[in-house]
Amino acid sequence: MVSNGQANGYVSQASLKTPTYPSNCLEFLNDPLAVEKTIPAKGPLKIIVVGAGLGGLATAIALASSGHTVTVYEQAQKLGEVGAGIQIPSNSTRLLSRLGLDPYLEEYVTEPESISFRRWQSGDVIGLTRLIPSFREQFGAPYYVIHRANFHSALHRRALDLGVTVKVASRIVGYDIEGPSIVLANGETASADLIVAADGVKSVARGTLDESDKPAFEKTGFAAYRATVDVERIKEDPEVSWLLEKPALNIWIGDQRHVMTYTIGAGKSFNMVLSHPDDSDPATWDQKNTLSDMRREFQGWDTRLEKIIGLIEKTIKWPLISGVPLSRWVNGKVLILGDAAHAMLPYMSQGAAMAVEDGAALARTLSKIEDTTDIPKALRIFEQVRIERAGMMQEASLLNGKLWHFADGPLQEARDGAMKPETMGLPFSHSPNQWSDPATQIWCYGYDAEQEIDRAWTKLEL
Repeated sequence: MVSNGQANGYVSQASLKTPTYPSNCLEFLNDPLAVEKTIPAKGPLKIIVVGAGLGGLATAIALASSGHTVTVYEQAQKLGEVGAGIQIPSNSTRLLSRLGLDPYLEEYVTEPESISFRRWQSGDVIGLTRLIPSFREQFGAPYYVIHRANFHSALHRRALDLGVTVKVASRIVGYDIEGPSIVLANGETASADLIVAADGVKSVARGTLDESDKPAFEKTGFAAYRATVDVERIKEDPEVSWLLEKPALNIWIGDQRHVMTYTIGAGKSFNMVLSHPDDSDPATWDQKNTLSDMRREFQGWDTRLEKIIGLIEKTIKWPLISGVPLSRWVNGKVLILGDAAHAMLPYMSQGAAMAVEDGAALARTLSKIEDTTDIPKALRIFEQVRIERAGMMQEASLLNGKLWHFADGPLQEARDGAMKPETMGLPFSHSPNQWSDPATQIWCYGYDAEQEIDRAWTKLEL
């Protein structure tokens, strides 16, 4: 008898095979609502996650949602995030929604209408990506911005509600890859079926890999000032108050520099990131002069932008680094993910999104196995899929850093000319603006980390 994929009247998504004849009748399956929110693990595992940052908590949520027992170890004395705004693009919101984060995020997120690229000197719009309704319609998931602290808090609350145990003041100093187990700074040890290290760019767990002699990251010769401005001060000046008329991202781009702005905190705070060349040692930076140094970097830019920069009362300067691609993330039953595995420049706004994808992909691959003996197989598939994806995103981020930073001249004029159709609402087939370029859009925002894992397992089983 031929099986039709039904049992007791239930039709599984896996049974809906792509027709061999020309048809788009199953395109609706790409809608996140059509995908099962979580796939229960066939064999629940005991899993340790090291690091309670955005990536570690997102991974813990994905694993706990599948039925695994998860304990998170964090070296900080208490949980919290520094910084300001962060973007949550559609390839990430799709997964967060499935993991039940919507009610935890809804009061904190802002959904921008568009992304406008502006000429550095005049502020004229030279590139435009329409996020509403385009991204919801095309990718089935919104594009959000949020304060990092609010994002972190939402993840933390969701993790606790799912039964995740979070242990702070727990610094990890060593790993046994075969046990597997961790060694804490106080001498205690803890074991599990699997250890997932989301311990950032200064990862201790990376030292367990054969490529541990590689540097964790490379300097890029750039740094960024990060700051927020009280929107009430912007409202007072009619020359710049237009920036608050609707939620939107604005990016002034010029020679080796750019400034990105958007509102966060339910429109109460104005987020700014100011990227500029700086290859000096951060240890030599004089924090007392950061405000004057920052303003000097953007002298002569759009006068309206200079006004807003003048409203900044305090700022933090960060070096911009790019992770060195690794050929493996797994050793025994210890794996690294997030910034520990693939730190990247912020020019695609995909750093945290890649960590969310990592966590969802890991939970998906582990849902395919029935006992601990199959963990190595599941991790091989995870590693194969995620190394390729993260490496490409690192490449895209590096490329944006070049495309945005042309000096005035032939390249800049050609770039601006190629983006002009999107600013006029005209059809276009390609764009140097990677948020608008059709091929990049589909690859970046239409990507479904869970479905890619499913495809990899299907190929293996054929």
